[in-house]
Amino acid sequence: MCMRFRAALRLNAPPRRVQFARFHFQLSRLDTVAAALHHFEESIAGHHYLIEVAAVDENRWRAHIVRTPGVPTALMPFYGRTPVEAAQLLCSWLTRAHAKAAPPV
Repeated sequence: MCMRFRAALRLNAPPRRVQFARFHFQLSRLDTVAAALHHFEESIAGHHYLIEVAAVDENRWRAHIVRTPGVPTALMPFYGRTPVEAAQLLCSWLTRAHAKAAPPV
């Protein structure tokens, strides 16, 4: 009895061709921002901090404390229009936080 099997059920399927689909992407404005980093060293309430500020957008900079090995950090980043402004916002917050945490004299 001669019967034709459907192609999907055959054990020896004919070889398929692999097609290459090109992936086109367009650079966003964020990709064109320079990856400049600024570092600030601050001493606040007797503690030494290294603050790193990075460009996020054209007029937006993110400041955060550089993580020291073995010391946990869970501090949110601070944003400003310039690297100095972002670092100052972080420093002023740290100053207020140390003032609240200090034991009363």
